[in-house]
Amino acid sequence: MSLKPLFDFAILPDKNHRQPGGLAGWDILSVDQFDKAQLEYVFTRAHEMREMVQRVGAVDLLKGYVLACLFYEPSTRTSASFIAAMERLGGSVIPITQGVQFSSVSKGETLADTIRTLEQYADVIVLRHPDIGSAQVAADYARVPVLNAGDGAGEHPTQALLDLFTIREELGQIDGLKVAMVGDLRYGRTVHSLTKLLLQYDVSLRFVSPEILRMPLSIMNRVIDAGKDARETHDVADVIENADVLYVTRVQKERFTDLAQYEEVKNMYEITPELMTRAKQKMVVMHPLPRVGEIHYAVDHDPRAAYFRQVQNGMFIRMALLAAVLGKA
Repeated sequence: MSLKPLFDFAILPDKNHRQPGGLAGWDILSVDQFDKAQLEYVFTRAHEMREMVQRVGAVDLLKGYVLACLFYEPSTRTSASFIAAMERLGGSVIPITQGVQFSSVSKGETLADTIRTLEQYADVIVLRHPDIGSAQVAADYARVPVLNAGDGAGEHPTQALLDLFTIREELGQIDGLKVAMVGDLRYGRTVHSLTKLLLQYDVSLRFVSPEILRMPLSIMNRVIDAGKDARETHDVADVIENADVLYVTRVQKERFTDLAQYEEVKNMYEITPELMTRAKQKMVVMHPLPRVGEIHYAVDHDPRAAYFRQVQNGMFIRMALLAAVLGKA
């Protein structure tokens, strides 16, 4: 008679020996990691997660796994959605999201040592940090998967994935669309990452910003090299009538060293019900949130306002990613 083992230990994927055909063991640091086949894989898993949540609410897919949520910058949606994603999948969370200043960081502990400490407790780490490249540093030291939840003005790959997923879910396609991005294109890591993903599709791009907040040259060069139909303008009125997607961003006060410049541009763009009368009947307004006045609350009642549906999609995408990097999807 054979004996059943007392413990059935899960074998975690090895970061250095990733399996083909999935994301097991991956660090998610940049949208540049994804080709169209991998994007389709993530979106299919996210759609399955949506159906599962709607049907049963939660499962035990990641029971026994632990997520460390390490946020050096404030966050509402990203931190909450990662926590909700892990708990919906039956896992547990170490939430260091509301006070890194009260952790050993306040004693001068380096990012590398913090990461190497947390991996002793957790199977996957989500990191938000103010410095560009910090997620790569964390991944270099970690033996468990690291997911970049925003590194300064660099990238925000999981946000870009949920943005692209939202476009597909709302409009049924990505190819052939006209996408207009409005607001802070210089410091907005969400628009940087989304633009890179959109270059894999047949889209037209319009960039609307004041001169001091134009899309960085490094991103524009990639757009040009990809041969996309792309234009820059200072006036949202130039794009509103033809846009299939109006992606609005907040002017980020915290990124300015000269507050006088911030005051000059903070209210330059406002999406109002009156402006929306000029937009297509079938289009979507998106925003990574938080907003500080750039979309009027009255627009929330417009069925084309997709930003809160976008928020919920963030949980489904992050559920898909967590399951995938832990070899469970």
